[in-house]
Amino acid sequence: MAIIIDGKAIAERLRNDLAKEVAELAQSNNIPGLAVILVGDDPASRSYVASKDRACQKVGIHSRQIHLPAATREDELLALIDELNRDSAIDGILVQLPLPKHIETAHIIEAIHPDKDVDGFHPYNLGRLASGAPCFQPCTPLGILRLLDETGIDLAGKNVTVVGRSNIVGKPVALMCLARHATVTICHSRTRDLAQQIGRADVVIAAVGRPQMLKGAWFKEGAVIIDVGINRVEGKLVGDVEFESAVQRASAITPVPGGVGPMTIAMLLANTVESRKRSIAARQ
Repeated sequence: MAIIIDGKAIAERLRNDLAKEVAELAQSNNIPGLAVILVGDDPASRSYVASKDRACQKVGIHSRQIHLPAATREDELLALIDELNRDSAIDGILVQLPLPKHIETAHIIEAIHPDKDVDGFHPYNLGRLASGAPCFQPCTPLGILRLLDETGIDLAGKNVTVVGRSNIVGKPVALMCLARHATVTICHSRTRDLAQQIGRADVVIAAVGRPQMLKGAWFKEGAVIIDVGINRVEGKLVGDVEFESAVQRASAITPVPGGVGPMTIAMLLANTVESRKRSIAARQ
């Protein structure tokens, strides 16, 4: 039977460590600050923003929530981001996605200063990630790597198959696995021999966004399975992997919920603390 990788427990340990770091920073009046902007009233987005605020409070990070009406113009949002870029009390800026259709998401992401891009979505940071230079890395891929580290899984020399090619998870996690000396294959919903590709993999990272698309029989015995998917089916959250059958073949697997999800917010907090530490170093 597979090891169930407990993302909730690992994220809690990380938050405890961050709380100690923040307490030390607070002694020199250097409390990290995170600004989260929500445009509109999407219920799921409101829930995500509230969970980020609670997480900040638990570790002592200053949380500034800014709720704007759905009719907010793009230039108004850009002006707000410019103001936050210049605010020394704010170390990280996060704009909750998706945005209303009249606002161009790329313009907003590119307006955030790369030094405050704790989501790791700015083209500058993604370019540095691709070139192997230090940068803020996207939170979900960073959380995936932390889960593997905490479980004692070394990627060097392993065949890693990433299912999904988004800029948020698939592409960056593939680059990060390459940096760990893995041999990486990227697949997606249109890959013709998907089952064969998965069957060759030592580690599978499923981030395609289709409920239980990856069948348990596809995985080779002893594979490590990281399921990033969060899909609601008949009122229940399920991943991209058919968990009940996959758990019989895997050596380690993340559950949904309780696997990758908690790590995403934990890594957001970690990036915010890191941003404050970088700004302190730059002033010295």
